[in-house]
Amino acid sequence: MVTWGTFADEQPELAAFGAERLTVAAAYIATVRANGIPRVHPIAPFIGGGELLVFMEPTSPKGRDLREGRPYALHTGVPDTFGSGGEFFVSGEGALIEDTARRDIAAAAAAYAPEDRYILFALTVREARCNGYGDVPLPAVTRWRAP
Repeated sequence: MVTWGTFADEQPELAAFGAERLTVAAAYIATVRANGIPRVHPIAPFIGGGELLVFMEPTSPKGRDLREGRPYALHTGVPDTFGSGGEFFVSGEGALIEDTARRDIAAAAAAYAPEDRYILFALTVREARCNGYGDVPLPAVTRWRAP
């Protein structure tokens, strides 16, 4: 798994497509509970300091799943039932960020002002892919997996 920045260096078109899709509508993160049952939550991820980041409430079950080292899958929302604009998927693992400097970078990059109580995760990239339905040009590479 790699950081978003490494992924973007290796596949700039796919990363740009994904970054744009992440800002259009709420995304949905799937995590796995300790008993193996999946759960899905809406989130507002963003790119900052070369990382894919997400703030959340400290009591969030998804945060517990990520802190316990279970993987995630993230899928961007689409604005309508036609999938206009295309869709983007990324998977990997999350790491809790407690460093103040990295949190400041994240807060500046977020499209909203995160509450002081929010916790921050950086999401690594294991796999990324995109799809479209004729209304949007796709990057030359539509599937990528970390070496």
